[in-house]
Amino acid sequence: MNLPILTTPHELDRYLQSHRSQSIGFVPTMGALHVGHQSLIERARSENTVVIVSIFVNPLQFAADEDLDRYPRQLEIDRVICEAAGVDMLFVPTVESMGIRDTLTQVVPPASMVNRLCGNTRTGHFQGVATIVAKLLNIVQPDRAYFGEKDAQQLAIIRRIVTDLNLPVSIVGCPTLRANSGLAHSSRNQYLSPTGRSQAAVIYRSLQQAQKLAKNGETDPHKLLTAAKTELSTVTEFHLEYLELVDPHTLQSIDTLDKPALLAIAGRIENTRLIDNIGILPAV
Repeated sequence: MNLPILTTPHELDRYLQSHRSQSIGFVPTMGALHVGHQSLIERARSENTVVIVSIFVNPLQFAADEDLDRYPRQLEIDRVICEAAGVDMLFVPTVESMGIRDTLTQVVPPASMVNRLCGNTRTGHFQGVATIVAKLLNIVQPDRAYFGEKDAQQLAIIRRIVTDLNLPVSIVGCPTLRANSGLAHSSRNQYLSPTGRSQAAVIYRSLQQAQKLAKNGETDPHKLLTAAKTELSTVTEFHLEYLELVDPHTLQSIDTLDKPALLAIAGRIENTRLIDNIGILPAV
Protein backbone atom coordinates (compact mmCIF):
# COMPACT_ATOMS: atom_id res chain seq x y z
CA MET A 1 0.00 0.00 0.00
CA ASN A 2 1.36 3.40 -1.00
CA LEU A 3 1.94 6.01 1.68
CA PRO A 4 -1.07 8.37 1.69
CA ILE A 5 -0.60 11.90 0.40
CA LEU A 6 -2.64 14.86 1.62
CA THR A 7 -2.66 18.13 -0.31
CA THR A 8 -4.60 20.66 1.76
CA PRO A 9 -4.27 21.98 5.32
CA HIS A 10 -7.88 20.98 5.97
CA GLU A 11 -7.21 17.34 5.04
CA LEU A 12 -4.11 17.24 7.22
CA ASP A 13 -5.89 18.82 10.17
CA ARG A 14 -8.69 16.27 9.88
CA TYR A 15 -6.12 13.45 9.86
CA LEU A 16 -4.24 14.85 12.86
CA GLN A 17 -7.34 15.43 14.99
CA SER A 18 -7.21 11.81 16.15
CA HIS A 19 -3.47 12.04 16.89
CA ARG A 20 -3.22 15.27 18.88
CA SER A 21 -2.84 13.31 22.14
CA GLN A 22 0.30 11.70 20.71
CA SER A 23 3.70 13.23 20.07
CA ILE A 24 4.03 14.54 16.52
CA GLY A 25 7.33 14.94 14.71
CA PHE A 26 7.51 17.05 11.56
CA VAL A 27 10.13 17.13 8.81
CA PRO A 28 9.53 19.97 6.31
CA THR A 29 11.32 19.49 2.98
CA MET A 30 11.30 20.65 -0.62
CA GLY A 31 11.52 17.06 -1.84
CA ALA A 32 14.29 15.45 -3.91
CA LEU A 33 15.01 13.54 -0.73
CA HIS A 34 18.50 12.18 -0.01
CA VAL A 35 20.21 10.45 2.90
CA GLY A 36 20.39 13.73 4.80
CA HIS A 37 16.61 13.98 4.75
CA GLN A 38 16.37 10.33 5.68
CA SER A 39 18.44 11.00 8.79
CA LEU A 40 15.97 13.73 9.82
CA ILE A 41 13.07 11.33 9.33
CA GLU A 42 14.84 8.60 11.31
CA ARG A 43 15.45 11.02 14.17
CA ALA A 44 11.80 12.08 14.11
CA ARG A 45 10.68 8.45 13.99
CA SER A 46 12.79 7.61 17.06
CA GLU A 47 11.41 10.51 19.13
CA ASN A 48 7.73 10.69 18.19
CA THR A 49 4.62 8.55 17.84
CA VAL A 50 3.47 10.21 14.60
CA VAL A 51 5.79 11.48 11.85
CA ILE A 52 4.67 13.91 9.15
CA VAL A 53 6.86 14.88 6.19
CA SER A 54 5.96 17.80 3.95
CA ILE A 55 7.16 18.38 0.40
CA PHE A 56 6.69 21.91 -0.86
CA VAL A 57 8.97 23.69 -3.32
CA ASN A 58 8.52 27.14 -1.84
CA PRO A 59 8.31 29.81 -4.55
CA LEU A 60 8.72 32.60 -1.98
CA GLN A 61 12.35 31.67 -1.32
CA PHE A 62 13.48 31.75 -4.96
CA ALA A 63 14.50 34.92 -6.76
CA ALA A 64 13.48 35.43 -10.39
CA ASP A 65 16.92 34.35 -11.65
CA GLU A 66 17.16 31.23 -9.47
CA ASP A 67 16.31 27.58 -10.09
CA LEU A 68 12.65 27.31 -9.06
CA ASP A 69 11.55 25.83 -12.37
CA ARG A 70 14.33 23.26 -12.56
CA TYR A 71 14.56 22.41 -8.88
CA PRO A 72 14.49 18.56 -8.69
CA ARG A 73 11.01 17.09 -8.29
CA GLN A 74 10.61 13.33 -7.79
CA LEU A 75 7.44 12.79 -5.81
CA GLU A 76 7.03 9.06 -6.39
CA ILE A 77 10.64 8.36 -5.41
CA ASP A 78 10.23 10.57 -2.34
CA ARG A 79 7.06 8.72 -1.42
CA VAL A 80 8.89 5.37 -1.52
CA ILE A 81 11.69 6.78 0.63
CA CYS A 82 9.22 8.12 3.19
CA GLU A 83 7.25 4.89 3.28
CA ALA A 84 10.41 2.85 3.86
CA ALA A 85 11.42 5.24 6.67
CA GLY A 86 8.12 4.74 8.51
CA VAL A 87 6.51 8.12 7.79
CA ASP A 88 2.84 8.16 8.76
CA MET A 89 1.61 10.85 6.37
CA LEU A 90 3.05 12.82 3.46
CA PHE A 91 1.80 16.40 3.13
CA VAL A 92 2.25 17.80 -0.38
CA PRO A 93 0.34 21.09 -0.54
CA THR A 94 -0.10 23.15 -3.68
CA VAL A 95 0.74 26.82 -3.98
CA GLU A 96 -2.99 27.50 -3.90
CA SER A 97 -3.69 25.41 -0.81
CA MET A 98 -0.83 27.19 0.99
CA GLY A 99 -2.61 30.48 0.32
CA ILE A 100 0.28 32.08 -1.56
CA ARG A 101 -0.77 35.22 -3.40
CA ASP A 102 0.63 38.62 -4.25
CA THR A 103 -0.63 40.26 -1.04
CA LEU A 104 0.40 37.51 1.36
CA THR A 105 1.21 38.45 4.96
CA GLN A 106 4.85 37.51 5.52
CA VAL A 107 7.18 36.83 8.44
CA VAL A 108 10.18 39.18 8.44
CA PRO A 109 13.16 37.89 10.47
CA PRO A 110 15.62 40.34 12.08
CA ALA A 111 17.65 42.18 9.46
CA SER A 112 20.85 41.47 11.40
CA MET A 113 20.38 37.74 10.73
CA VAL A 114 19.13 38.05 7.17
CA ASN A 115 21.32 40.68 5.50
CA ARG A 116 24.53 38.63 5.58
CA LEU A 117 25.96 35.26 4.49
CA CYS A 118 23.43 33.81 2.00
CA GLY A 119 21.19 36.84 2.46
CA ASN A 120 23.76 39.09 0.78
CA THR A 121 22.98 37.58 -2.62
CA ARG A 122 19.55 36.03 -2.03
CA THR A 123 17.35 39.05 -1.32
CA GLY A 124 14.03 38.02 0.22
CA HIS A 125 15.08 34.37 0.54
CA PHE A 126 14.88 34.06 4.31
CA GLN A 127 11.65 36.06 4.50
CA GLY A 128 10.18 33.48 2.14
CA VAL A 129 11.60 30.62 4.20
CA ALA A 130 10.37 32.08 7.48
CA THR A 131 6.88 32.70 6.12
CA ILE A 132 6.35 29.18 4.79
CA VAL A 133 7.97 27.46 7.78
CA ALA A 134 5.74 29.47 10.12
CA LYS A 135 2.69 28.53 8.05
CA LEU A 136 3.67 24.85 8.05
CA LEU A 137 4.28 24.84 11.80
CA ASN A 138 0.85 26.39 12.33
CA ILE A 139 -0.77 23.85 10.03
CA VAL A 140 0.91 20.75 11.49
CA GLN A 141 1.30 21.96 15.10
CA PRO A 142 4.02 19.41 15.84
CA ASP A 143 5.77 18.82 19.14
CA ARG A 144 9.12 18.77 17.35
CA ALA A 145 10.32 19.93 13.91
CA TYR A 146 13.56 18.70 12.38
CA PHE A 147 16.02 20.69 10.26
CA GLY A 148 19.50 19.95 8.94
CA GLU A 149 22.49 21.80 10.35
CA LYS A 150 23.92 22.18 6.84
CA ASP A 151 21.52 25.09 6.40
CA ALA A 152 22.89 26.79 9.52
CA GLN A 153 21.65 30.30 8.75
CA GLN A 154 18.17 28.97 8.06
CA LEU A 155 18.23 26.96 11.29
CA ALA A 156 19.30 29.96 13.38
CA ILE A 157 16.59 32.14 11.83
CA ILE A 158 13.90 29.51 12.36
CA ARG A 159 14.90 29.12 16.00
CA ARG A 160 14.69 32.90 16.38
CA ILE A 161 11.21 33.23 14.85
CA VAL A 162 9.93 30.32 16.94
CA THR A 163 11.19 32.11 20.06
CA ASP A 164 9.99 35.56 19.01
CA LEU A 165 6.54 34.39 17.92
CA ASN A 166 6.09 32.01 20.87
CA LEU A 167 5.42 29.07 18.59
CA PRO A 168 4.86 25.94 20.73
CA VAL A 169 7.35 23.64 19.01
CA SER A 170 10.86 22.37 19.72
CA ILE A 171 13.27 22.90 16.83
CA VAL A 172 15.72 20.00 16.50
CA GLY A 173 18.92 20.52 14.51
CA CYS A 174 20.41 17.37 12.99
CA PRO A 175 24.03 16.83 11.90
CA THR A 176 25.08 17.22 8.28
CA LEU A 177 25.52 13.95 6.40
CA ARG A 178 28.37 13.72 3.93
CA ALA A 179 29.58 11.61 1.04
CA ASN A 180 32.85 9.75 1.52
CA SER A 181 34.60 12.72 -0.09
CA GLY A 182 33.23 15.04 2.59
CA LEU A 183 30.77 16.77 0.24
CA ALA A 184 27.60 17.60 2.17
CA HIS A 185 24.52 15.87 0.80
CA SER A 186 22.23 18.32 -0.98
CA SER A 187 19.38 18.05 -3.46
CA ARG A 188 21.34 20.40 -5.73
CA ASN A 189 24.21 17.92 -5.94
CA GLN A 190 22.12 16.35 -8.71
CA TYR A 191 23.17 19.26 -10.91
CA LEU A 192 26.87 18.33 -10.64
CA SER A 193 28.79 16.09 -13.01
CA PRO A 194 31.05 13.40 -11.48
CA THR A 195 33.98 15.77 -12.02
CA GLY A 196 32.09 18.58 -10.34
CA ARG A 197 31.29 16.43 -7.33
CA SER A 198 34.94 15.52 -6.99
CA GLN A 199 35.99 19.17 -7.21
CA ALA A 200 33.32 20.21 -4.70
CA ALA A 201 34.99 18.09 -2.02
CA VAL A 202 37.41 21.00 -1.58
CA ILE A 203 34.67 22.85 0.31
CA TYR A 204 34.77 20.52 3.31
CA ARG A 205 38.56 20.15 3.13
CA SER A 206 38.88 23.91 3.43
CA LEU A 207 36.66 23.99 6.50
CA GLN A 208 38.68 21.20 8.05
CA GLN A 209 41.91 23.15 7.56
CA ALA A 210 40.55 26.04 9.62
CA GLN A 211 39.19 23.64 12.23
CA LYS A 212 42.58 21.95 12.52
CA LEU A 213 44.34 25.28 12.99
CA ALA A 214 41.88 26.25 15.74
CA LYS A 215 42.49 22.97 17.53
CA ASN A 216 46.19 23.85 17.54
CA GLY A 217 45.41 27.06 19.41
CA GLU A 218 44.85 29.70 16.73
CA THR A 219 42.20 32.27 17.72
CA ASP A 220 42.63 34.92 15.00
CA PRO A 221 39.66 34.69 12.58
CA HIS A 222 41.76 36.17 9.75
CA LYS A 223 44.32 33.38 10.02
CA LEU A 224 41.62 30.71 10.22
CA LEU A 225 39.92 32.09 7.11
CA THR A 226 43.26 32.29 5.30
CA ALA A 227 43.90 28.60 6.00
CA ALA A 228 40.54 27.71 4.47
CA LYS A 229 41.07 29.98 1.44
CA THR A 230 44.50 28.47 0.81
CA GLU A 231 42.90 25.04 0.48
CA LEU A 232 40.12 26.44 -1.73
CA SER A 233 42.72 27.88 -4.09
CA THR A 234 43.79 24.35 -5.04
CA VAL A 235 40.57 23.96 -7.06
CA THR A 236 40.32 26.86 -9.48
CA GLU A 237 36.88 25.73 -10.67
CA PHE A 238 35.41 26.69 -7.29
CA HIS A 239 34.15 30.28 -7.18
CA LEU A 240 33.85 31.58 -3.63
CA GLU A 241 30.82 33.67 -2.69
CA TYR A 242 31.55 34.07 1.02
CA LEU A 243 33.56 32.52 3.83
CA GLU A 244 32.84 33.88 7.30
CA LEU A 245 33.41 32.96 10.93
CA VAL A 246 30.32 33.90 12.92
CA ASP A 247 28.45 33.38 16.14
CA PRO A 248 26.18 30.35 15.49
CA HIS A 249 23.18 31.97 17.19
CA THR A 250 23.33 35.63 16.11
CA LEU A 251 25.25 35.04 12.83
CA GLN A 252 27.43 38.08 13.58
CA SER A 253 31.14 38.05 12.77
CA ILE A 254 33.49 37.41 15.67
CA ASP A 255 36.72 39.23 16.50
CA THR A 256 38.44 36.34 18.23
CA LEU A 257 37.78 32.65 18.72
CA ASP A 258 37.03 32.55 22.45
CA LYS A 259 33.78 30.55 22.27
CA PRO A 260 32.15 28.09 19.84
CA ALA A 261 31.79 29.59 16.37
CA LEU A 262 30.45 28.65 12.96
CA LEU A 263 32.57 28.73 9.82
CA ALA A 264 30.13 29.14 6.92
CA ILE A 265 30.84 29.01 3.21
CA ALA A 266 29.02 29.37 -0.10
CA GLY A 267 30.30 29.15 -3.64
CA ARG A 268 29.73 27.68 -7.07
CA ILE A 269 31.04 24.79 -9.11
CA GLU A 270 29.61 24.22 -12.59
CA ASN A 271 27.29 27.15 -11.81
CA THR A 272 25.71 25.13 -8.99
CA ARG A 273 25.53 27.03 -5.73
CA LEU A 274 26.67 24.97 -2.74
CA ILE A 275 26.76 25.84 0.96
CA ASP A 276 28.37 24.18 3.95
CA ASN A 277 29.61 24.94 7.45
CA ILE A 278 31.53 23.48 10.33
CA GLY A 279 31.70 24.16 14.04
CA ILE A 280 34.95 25.74 15.23
CA LEU A 281 35.88 25.39 18.88
CA PRO A 282 38.66 27.23 20.73
CA ALA A 283 41.50 25.00 21.89
CA VAL A 284 41.11 23.73 25.45
